[in-house]
This record gives sequence, structure tokens and C-alpha cells, in this order.
Amino acid sequence: MAQLETRAAVGSRVAITPARIAASRVMADLRAGTMLDAALDSAARGLDARDRRWLHELCFGSLRRRAWLDAVLESRVRGGLQRLHLDVRDLLRIGAYQLVAMDSVPAYAAIAQTVEQVKVSHGDGASRLANAVLRRLDRERDSLEPGTPADPLDALALAHSHPRWIVARWLARWGADATRRLLEANNREAHTILRPVGIVREQLEAMLDEAGVATFEPALDPGSLGVQHGVALTSVGAFQQGLCFVQDPAATMVTRYAAFPTGSVVADLCAAPGGKAFELARDARLVVASDASVARLARVRESISRLDLKNVTALVADARFPALAPMDGVLLDAPCTGTGTFRRHPDMRWRLKPSDLAVMSAVQRALLKTAATVVAPGGLLVYSTCSMEAEENDAQVESFLAEHPDFSLEPPPEGTVPDAVLDAGRLRVLPHLHGADGAFAARLRRRVS
Repeated sequence: MAQLETRAAVGSRVAITPARIAASRVMADLRAGTMLDAALDSAARGLDARDRRWLHELCFGSLRRRAWLDAVLESRVRGGLQRLHLDVRDLLRIGAYQLVAMDSVPAYAAIAQTVEQVKVSHGDGASRLANAVLRRLDRERDSLEPGTPADPLDALALAHSHPRWIVARWLARWGADATRRLLEANNREAHTILRPVGIVREQLEAMLDEAGVATFEPALDPGSLGVQHGVALTSVGAFQQGLCFVQDPAATMVTRYAAFPTGSVVADLCAAPGGKAFELARDARLVVASDASVARLARVRESISRLDLKNVTALVADARFPALAPMDGVLLDAPCTGTGTFRRHPDMRWRLKPSDLAVMSAVQRALLKTAATVVAPGGLLVYSTCSMEAEENDAQVESFLAEHPDFSLEPPPEGTVPDAVLDAGRLRVLPHLHGADGAFAARLRRRVS
């Protein structure tokens, strides 16, 4: 990438803009397995706020519409996209997205910049192909819509840019109308939601208003505040002073649903990035926030310090081997496929494979088994995921209860969370119904003796 930047700066007829260089870095990092948020953070270093917002729009937009973009490009690339280098495919996708979906980008700039990027990294032949394809897209922009597949499943997957196998699962579970609404929800921009700390929502709202940050009331949680994505929180006084942290209402619902008694000693066994532990700290005497990742836990510690949370202790520990004394409450926010967070992580829909469900289910089953050993008699074990898949949610709970007769499902106290997110005593938040990320949780009470 350093070679690309140097050649772009001194050896090209068209100087590639820093934001587009960053976009190509993001796509390369995604192909290497880096998650989108981390790839964006790394690539955006040194960019000003305007370029950061532009980069975010380009990367999120092109990932959310990837299947549609591929269909549009496929018919205009001789021999099809599969014959192209993976990097060229990604460059064509982000070039096409600029051309057809970003009104702020002139057509000549989208074409010239993309062609130059392809030329720098893949030579004249590839750049001539990119030039021909993008110019044709520009000429045919009034007739770009690909034909609708005859199979309704294929048509839905294409129209909303989701993998066919995922759409098939959701169709079988929820039917055509609900699935369509879910797919639409996944393709909407997810706003940033702030939770106040040490102050009430009205005080936080006043501080943000004074800083010129517009706010709104988010779904499900009137105690939080929403801000438009792209606000540089690190430059906002309330954030710098540790008076708020970022958390989607679905995650807040998990901690409210948990309803650990005030004054409890609580363990959050898979704590990073920390939001649920911070929320639990409002009522707990002590929260032990543990995670196996040293790097991710370092960020949790930074947030603990910024928020000045005296009753949260961060601990590097593998949830498979929890070296903790029995606790009043244990939250196991288990690793999962994350299908409830596609609107925030559009790269995930393209990473997942059907086999991942079996892999994650095995991990979750093992973690539940060990988490149970950390729950004191009479205590609560709360199992949660940000998945919407039955194998990771209800099936895990049923299997656990069958194997652990000393535990039973216990609904939360009445009024703890809105009735709309309760399903037979379990928490179930769905993007298309509740306007938040997807989430699942179950409260499992251990018998006293």
C-alpha cells in the first residue's frame, strides 16, 4: 500500500485522493479478515472529518449494495467478475457505487480516480477494462437495474443485497413480508446512540445542543440520545468528560432484562467492547468485566478510566476457563454470527458461511456450560447474543436447561423492558420490528439447593 501511495502521488497523471486510497486499503483489509470497524479506523488515520464521513459512506454503501453492484457489473465485464483479480473487483464496486449512488461525486471523478487506482496496482490492461466498464455504466445509468430473477428468493436476495442462504433461512422462519422488512432495515444507516453516565438524559441533551450536535430519541430507550452517524465524538466535551458512552438500545435492553439485584457482584464473561458492563455498573456493587482478548480489553480499560467507573474491574480471562468465585449474577454475551447487527456491520453478511452456525453453536454450548459454574446458588445466569438464529438462541437455552435441572427460565420483573421485546419470558429484539439491532437473551435462575 505504501508503494501505491507513492506512485499515486508522484508517478500518475491523476493524483488519487487520500480518501479513495483509504477505501482501497479498507477493502484489502476486509479480504484479509479484518473487521470493517477496525479496517476503517486504521485507514482513516490522518483524514479530516469530511473525508472520514465520505470514506464511511463509500465503504458502508458499497458493502450494503454489493450483490446489486455485482449484478450490474457482471453483465458489463466480458467473461464475468470471477475472472478478475479480487482487488480489481473491489475497486470496480466502489467506483460503480460512487458513480450511481453518491450524488456528491461527479461522474468524471468517479471514473478517472477508479481507473487510475486500477492502473497503479494492476497495470494498463486492467485499467482499460475498468475505464470501459465504468464509462458504459455512466452511459447506461437510466437502464442499469438488472433483470428480476424468476425465483422469488433470488429476487429478494438481489434486490436487498443479502446472501441467498441467509434470505432462505429468514423466509422459512418469518415469511416474505417480514423478511423483506428485515432486509430493508439492515440496509438503513444505523445511528450512534449515547447512554448518559453520571447525568440524566436532559443534561446530556443540553450539553450536546450547546456543542452543535443535533439529537433525537432512539427506539426502545427514552433514556438514551441518538446522534447522526459521523459525529466526531472524541471532540465532543460530554464524551471527553466521561459523561456518555455508545450503546445500541438492543444492548441496553439486554442489561435491563438481566435485572440483577441492586448491590450484586456480577461477572460479564465476554465483556469487550464493554458497554453492557458499564450499564450493569449502574446498580451492581462490583462488575468483573473479563475478556480473552488483551487488545479489546485494553480499550475497555480506557473507557472505564474515561467514565471513572470505580466499581468495574477489567480482567483478561478466557470464558472457557472462568477463574472466578461464584457470583450473584453472570452475563454471558456469547460470541455469535451477529446476524442481528448487519446494519452496523454490512461486511458480516458476506463473511458468514452456513457452517459458521454449527461452529458458533458449539462454542456457545461450551461457554454456557462453564458459565453455569460461576453462578452462586440462587443467582442468575443471563445468556445473550446479537444473533437472530434459533440455533444460537432458543436451541441453546433449551439444551442447557435439559442438561442443567438446577436452572430454570425466569422472566424479568414486570415493567423491566417493554412488553414488545418479550417472547415467552425471553428477550427478542428484531431490527424490522423495534428499530434497533437484533438481540436475544434468557434469564436462567439457579436453584438455591
